[in-house]
Amino acid sequence: MSWWTKQLVIIVFCLCSLPAHAQSLLLPPEQLKNALTDKTVTILDARSSSLYEQGHIQGARNFPVNWTYEHKSINGKIISPDRIQIILRQLGLDRDTPVIIYDDGALVDAARLFWTLEVYGFNRVKVLNAGYDYWAAQNYPISEEQPKVDESAYIPVINHKRLATKFSTQIAIQNPNQIVIDARPEPAYLGLKSHAKRFGHIPKAINIPASHNIDASNHFAKISSVAQLKRVYSDIPKDKKIVLYCAIGRISATNYLALRELGYDVANYDASWLEWGNDFSLPIVNPSQSQMKP
Repeated sequence: MSWWTKQLVIIVFCLCSLPAHAQSLLLPPEQLKNALTDKTVTILDARSSSLYEQGHIQGARNFPVNWTYEHKSINGKIISPDRIQIILRQLGLDRDTPVIIYDDGALVDAARLFWTLEVYGFNRVKVLNAGYDYWAAQNYPISEEQPKVDESAYIPVINHKRLATKFSTQIAIQNPNQIVIDARPEPAYLGLKSHAKRFGHIPKAINIPASHNIDASNHFAKISSVAQLKRVYSDIPKDKKIVLYCAIGRISATNYLALRELGYDVANYDASWLEWGNDFSLPIVNPSQSQMKP
């Protein structure tokens, strides 16, 4: 066997030895448990500071999901570059830092933080496909100790491919190569309920509720398998740009995570319906009234 043939055999063997989920954005809890000693990976707890202090995954740092909002009481606009720079530097994170995020187990907040970091240039982020409640129930290592962190020199960059705005969404509803997905529950989409002054949905939007991304068949929820997600999004062409929204860009982050897992080109509209539905200059469709309002 020649030297080149030997090298090819080694490469093929190594590639075949990789776990099936090597490229997945979702990390099984058992794999994280076995990697807790890997100091090159940062674990982020997206729960509140009070819950974090009561106990967290060993070695985790706290980034409460509420910090991802600029003014959560107004709408879901993403945290500003200057504010997130301070937070990420204090957490010792930079764009090339491998990060694993978890929340209580609903996976919504972990997905929102995942999306936020991707918007701000991070490209090695995964979500634990389970929550702290599952982790604790398995008696996996937990701690009340806050790890010591060396500050980073993070400088904000924005990945505009991942962030939709009021203006880009107006373009999306006119562009046949873009699809708008409303992640709210069906009653909100139909105009029966609303967090904004107006009722209905953005024109052209189709309704795929965020709950459709979650496998709740067992006591502990997780993001559905790739096979299940492919069925959920079977009518969404892979060659289209996807724009997501909900009420405040929160639950739509689970759609974002699911679509990213499937390899779609997708952006999340941060201010979402609370901005669009309160702006009377923007068009809406209200199925409950069966008419479009200018």
